[in-house]
Amino acid sequence: MKQDNIIVIKTKAFALRIIKLYNYLCSEKNEYVMSKQLLKCGTSIGANVREAIRGQSRSDFYAKLHIALKEASECEYWLELLHESGYIVTEHYASIYTDCQEINKILMSITMTQNN
Repeated sequence: MKQDNIIVIKTKAFALRIIKLYNYLCSEKNEYVMSKQLLKCGTSIGANVREAIRGQSRSDFYAKLHIALKEASECEYWLELLHESGYIVTEHYASIYTDCQEINKILMSITMTQNN
């Protein structure tokens, strides 16, 4: 996997969106607990993808991608909670949630090739 790979690009762009959302939730909504959880998992996805690139072995590569997939799934959960509790309006939620689901699908596709 190269640095200019689509999953590398998408996870970094997603992390930047998560950072902006975190700043908004803290400054405008005074929400600090769920937003911090979202910040942690939302930025961790790309970090684990980057670690996978430098994996020491094929199994290390896939282990890091599986962690990224778990973080992306957790991110979906926090986004759902923030939306359903009224902290994120539907329009903004739909956009970022769609990006998260796309990242999840790409990671699932990559990790499913592990046994091939």
